[in-house]
Amino acid sequence: MQARLLLEDGTLFTGLSFGAEVQTMGEVVFNTGITGYQEVLSDPSYCGQIVTMTYPLIGNYGISRDDFESIRPYIHGFVVRRNEPVPSNWRAQYSLEQLLKEYGIPGISEIDTRMLTRILRHHGTMRGLLTTGNERIEELQERLGLSTLMTDQVARTSTKHVFSSPGNGERIVLVDFGAKSGILRELTKRGCDVVVVPHDTTAEEIRRLAPDGIQLSNGPGDPKDVPHAVKMISELLGEYPIFGICLGHQLFALACGADTTKLKFGHRGGNHPVKELATNRCYITSQNHGYTVMEDSIANSGLTVTHINNNDRTIEGLKHNTHPAFSVQYHPEAAPGPYDSSYLFDEFLSMIRTHKLNNPQKRRQVVLAETLKVKGELQYAQK
Repeated sequence: MQARLLLEDGTLFTGLSFGAEVQTMGEVVFNTGITGYQEVLSDPSYCGQIVTMTYPLIGNYGISRDDFESIRPYIHGFVVRRNEPVPSNWRAQYSLEQLLKEYGIPGISEIDTRMLTRILRHHGTMRGLLTTGNERIEELQERLGLSTLMTDQVARTSTKHVFSSPGNGERIVLVDFGAKSGILRELTKRGCDVVVVPHDTTAEEIRRLAPDGIQLSNGPGDPKDVPHAVKMISELLGEYPIFGICLGHQLFALACGADTTKLKFGHRGGNHPVKELATNRCYITSQNHGYTVMEDSIANSGLTVTHINNNDRTIEGLKHNTHPAFSVQYHPEAAPGPYDSSYLFDEFLSMIRTHKLNNPQKRRQVVLAETLKVKGELQYAQK
């Protein structure tokens, strides 16, 4: 069946339909990853977007239950050069097309994705309409012209209820703005007692959970569309160690008085070079964002830039000058993708322990915990 992708500038792509036979609209973006299309599909940060994969062969290793980054995909459409309908992988449980059909997501293949990517790089991301119907082009243009981009993506992707992943280590409140499961995986792997809360949880509600630290997750859309989160962060800043990732990084910056702006075509892929200013070391990072913190807004925010993007010099990391808080624009939990930056979770836990030792009440808790741990190890050794 024929499928058509219409951009707001009037450019029309005609290809083959795969996935759900429906009409959808969204912001058309591109991802430069060679692998990881399932993680892209299931990343909540793509909510409301029509995603173009620049790598030409997609679907060749199928879909595995273990590789999802969220419960379900939130993208509005999928654009590929070639869709492989018969996957070849011992882990595959079903095909890419079956996944798209299951969740009502349309796909289009057999179009020139290189041309589409060049258009987006030159003109910037734009609204698009993806359809399998037979409407006249004038009708589609009118419908697309009346459309607007979503502003409630965080509310759509965030958990609606508090839940926990118990552990014996530090208690981390993970504020879910559309969190990838990789963040929870990295925290639980380190023994953390993680409590996941909705995006609109207030500062007082978080205090009642008695956290040792607060993790601000990734998420979709414009950070200025979630002002309640900015308020919550500003109220808790200085009370607890804070670590922000992607959207969490942007919200942290806004809470400190900095400003954000939209990028021309964003950073989406698993191969973005980022320089750590303290060491001049370059990390290869996984990224997915359309907004950035403005450099000229940092001056009076109490923040210091820690990382920059080697491609366009945009800000990729921040730390607070007086409070135990830092953030990065990229994804240290990314999978598949580079693992260069997973050490940031260890730095977060180290910051939490230092904060406890500098707080008399918290210090007593640390000493007691360490004493009980040593006693337990001695008893085990004696046995």
